[in-house]
Amino acid sequence: MANHLFDSLRACTIADDRTFLERTDGSVLTYGGLWEATARWAGALRALGVATGDRVAVQVEKSPEVLVLYLACIRAGAIFLPLNTAYTAAEVSYFLGDAEPSLFVCDPAKRDALAPIAAAAKVARVETLDEHGCGTLAEVAARQEPNFPTVEREPDDLAAILYTSGTTGRSKGAMLSHDNLLSNALTLKDYWRFTPADVLIHALPVFHTHGLFVATNTILAAGATMIFLPKFDPAQVLALAGRATALMGVPTFYTRLLGNPGLIREAVAGMRLFISGSAPLLAETHREFSARTGKAILERYGMTETNMNTSNPYDGDRVPGTVGFPLPGVSLRVVDPETGRELAAEDVGMIEVKGPNVFKGYWRMPEKTNAEFRPDGFFITGDLGKIDGRGYVHIVGRGKDLIISGGLNIYPKEVETEIDGLPGVEESAVIGVPDADFGEAVTAVIVRKPGAEVSEDDVRAGLRERLARFKQPKYVIFVPELPRNTMGKVQKNVLRDQFTPRL
Repeated sequence: MANHLFDSLRACTIADDRTFLERTDGSVLTYGGLWEATARWAGALRALGVATGDRVAVQVEKSPEVLVLYLACIRAGAIFLPLNTAYTAAEVSYFLGDAEPSLFVCDPAKRDALAPIAAAAKVARVETLDEHGCGTLAEVAARQEPNFPTVEREPDDLAAILYTSGTTGRSKGAMLSHDNLLSNALTLKDYWRFTPADVLIHALPVFHTHGLFVATNTILAAGATMIFLPKFDPAQVLALAGRATALMGVPTFYTRLLGNPGLIREAVAGMRLFISGSAPLLAETHREFSARTGKAILERYGMTETNMNTSNPYDGDRVPGTVGFPLPGVSLRVVDPETGRELAAEDVGMIEVKGPNVFKGYWRMPEKTNAEFRPDGFFITGDLGKIDGRGYVHIVGRGKDLIISGGLNIYPKEVETEIDGLPGVEESAVIGVPDADFGEAVTAVIVRKPGAEVSEDDVRAGLRERLARFKQPKYVIFVPELPRNTMGKVQKNVLRDQFTPRL
């Protein structure tokens, strides 16, 4: 028996001296160097007491060493658990308490603040790693031998837990197996035509399924190369486009590229593929990008729980406003949310998917897991959509008011809970309104308590240390009362209709 994900990705290496990753300073990490590093880092995990099946929680800045750590966890039979770097200490406390990792890796600058939280959650060890790949974990890895015996793992064993947002309660840990990740990477490699000749500009974060699994695993499966950027910078991306072949991004990337005068046909002539996901791409952005560059953005649709489900075609029409067709091996249907009856073409209903990419369930939430799967194995995505007469899938809304801003999921209930706890606030409703840059902007509609004089500045100050920056409202609006239906439920659709034209 082998380690299903690690050994399969390693077998895709064409030659050890080929470049896997190029840093911004021009230095490179070869495939041979990558596999040797994973041995040392896996040895470090074992030396620190991480056993097979243990969780390793990671909240660190982007660096190549994060990818090494991810692969080392897989190699050591551990479960990788990345956390958004924007999460506050209060949020991290929840994740550590829920996942119960044996090791927590954080930024050295945050260790003093986070170590007591980890101790309260009974995390055995806390180590550090910074944006340069330095820290106590790297020091332990440097002392290990490069001959770690890879731990055997079955296709159905857990490889990662990614916390995902819902609309009520706290975040849920989506359990992803070795085969969930491998099957999707191999499918995307073929569908998007990645080969060893490809060079991907990697400007995405690596705590999210997009940058960590879609980008990284696909490059590994193809034996290709990535240019690894610490963050997205339009001018830097355009400067690199002359020797790259592909870019994976969120809609914000493309709106910002369109805002750069350097985006002309000649600048991207050698790029064969621009991919967008994690949030809806405006049809206007798609059309303007095509007009400026002669390149049609390929939009796809995925979720934390499923990786990628659909994609516009590599060959053929990439239709603005759609997310294309179900990927090979993925079944997708649109059903009546109440009855589960499959609907005809053009009818809007709940999107459900089934395939080897679909996760195993939510960490320690068996009832929630059961509620999200149909008896025949289809996963209820929570997204509303339709399949048109040509077979293209359209996402038309979300059944649970989830907000996606800059490719990151935000659930209103969490933000509302924090706002409602502020002095002078009677109640609030948090909605997403269209935003050209981020896809959606978090908007807080607030009712003051009688006689209270709470201001927009008061709200922002009160949330600053309680919520990650991406969750904090871009707009704060005060109203006398919230609209409600006859059952007393707040009508967020009315608020969206009311305030979208104004913002």
